[in-house]
Amino acid sequence: MLGHQHTKTLRGPAADTAALQRASPACRRRARQAVKRPRTICASLQQAERKRTKTEEIFERIKERNSQAGGAGGGTTYEALKGADSVWEKVRNSQDGSAPVPTFVTENASPLATSPEYDVIMCGGTLGIFLALSLRLQGFRVAVVERAEVKGREQEWNISRKELKELVEQGLLTASQAEECVSSEFNPVRAGFHDNHTTWTRDVLNLGVRPDRLIARAKRRFEQEGGAVFEKTSAQGVVVHPNGVELKLADADESALTGRLLIDCMGNASPLVRQLRGSKKPDGVCCVVGTCSRGFPHNDTGDVIFTNTHIQRGEAGQSKDLQYFWEAFPAGSGESDRTTYMFAYMDAQPSRPSLESMLEDYWQLMPQYQGVESMEQLEVLRILFGFFPTYRESPLRPGWNRTLQIGDASGIQSPLSFGGFGALMRHLPRIRGAVTEALKVDTLDKQSLAAINAYSPGLSGAWMLQRAMSVRPGNPPAQDFINKLLGQNFAAMEKNGDATLKPFLQDVIQWIPLAKTLAGQMVAEPGLVPDILKHVGPFALLDWLRHFIALGTYSALNTVAAPLVRPIGDKLPAKGRYRVHRTLEAWQYGSGGDYRL
Repeated sequence: MLGHQHTKTLRGPAADTAALQRASPACRRRARQAVKRPRTICASLQQAERKRTKTEEIFERIKERNSQAGGAGGGTTYEALKGADSVWEKVRNSQDGSAPVPTFVTENASPLATSPEYDVIMCGGTLGIFLALSLRLQGFRVAVVERAEVKGREQEWNISRKELKELVEQGLLTASQAEECVSSEFNPVRAGFHDNHTTWTRDVLNLGVRPDRLIARAKRRFEQEGGAVFEKTSAQGVVVHPNGVELKLADADESALTGRLLIDCMGNASPLVRQLRGSKKPDGVCCVVGTCSRGFPHNDTGDVIFTNTHIQRGEAGQSKDLQYFWEAFPAGSGESDRTTYMFAYMDAQPSRPSLESMLEDYWQLMPQYQGVESMEQLEVLRILFGFFPTYRESPLRPGWNRTLQIGDASGIQSPLSFGGFGALMRHLPRIRGAVTEALKVDTLDKQSLAAINAYSPGLSGAWMLQRAMSVRPGNPPAQDFINKLLGQNFAAMEKNGDATLKPFLQDVIQWIPLAKTLAGQMVAEPGLVPDILKHVGPFALLDWLRHFIALGTYSALNTVAAPLVRPIGDKLPAKGRYRVHRTLEAWQYGSGGDYRL
């Protein structure tokens, strides 16, 4: 019996040990490694568990809740954040001119064998659907190509009512359809800077609009009017012919579409834009993180720009040097639901932080900003993140005949904003009219189309403001400098009234309001001028001065010369008339003369 028990014991660990003693040294070594490997894996898992960030924990919490609720909000995942951070890291570590540029657009001297099937092919349907519908209502044959689905997210866009009204005035939506897309409306809104001036105003970015509803209605109308939509269809390349363009497709019933004009509304990551800009690093970046959360006790006002800290310094060995700004708006999903964004302007140097590290700062700073005890008091519904590169060479001019960039692809949005819906709505009447005229007159060469994306001194001048609101690594100003600068700036604008303040808050730069603001700021705080010069640098200041003078010139031309030139231009032949109209629009929009309170 004892022997039998001993035999059974040798079938367990003791038997393994005895076998190891009889085995060769090599076999013993491999066996020990096999035994240790599970322990190593467990140790690694335990270490990973110990190092899990607050961001990972909250994403996991959302994932569990969403799985119980049927996967709502699945687009904002931790994997998506890591993917965005991977792209952002590549941008930071890239060198100008170092990366090969993929060829997406080629030219062919032979004409298309048959007439183009469409007048316009719109690449990128999320925002492109609005211009596509507008052109379809003009009678043009329009196709929309979208690699995913033409639909918007549930998370609101915050806009002003005048931007929503633009869709009604353009005939894209009825007034009742537009109102159905409004999920929240609130007043007043605040602009304030830590320990400095705070301004309250009304009716600026005070509407929460549901993009999913807005885009669904525009898409439905577009299809009802006979427009063609190609969803889940990837563009593989563009061939420009003398009489049209050919868009090569994947994942579609047709291998290619042909059109007279291709409009690129695929954003700053568009393959056409990548080919045009090459491997140039962005001149500036706005990095944004935030949440839509539930449980805010006070939720009836908004912030368009706010700070509750001074410039953030990095720890030893780190290079943070950021000024964090905030936006906050009531969300339409519930009475205590609120969207809060934390963002910072920066260059694309390798030392700049990841989006995940900014989220770690967000979890610490947001409760104090919103007056809640801790994040545990709130229920996080969605986590929001992104980075928005901007380029001084904007708007981007076409690189080929029969192609045109619009929206974020063209860089028409202000370097101070993060999102192109407002900019597209502002320019929608102009772009629709210009494209309509170009198609009718058949002025589709790149020089003529470049007049649609003409130089804009107001847009170029905004770069100085972005530079002033960012911090160069290793050369930070006094920690309160940016707050003091912006506090004085907004105090001067508030003194000059809504005609000065509201255009600026909606990314429209005008010469007279800007000149009055700068004059008021210098009178109130003359000692700030040397600090500004030191912070932005003399070359940047001289470059901005050039655009400031151009802004004044365009403003004068729009006010004085345009009424005289317009009737003369209207009498010219079609192509001459086209050029005059684009010049008049450049004066008007470049000076902010299109803005109405």
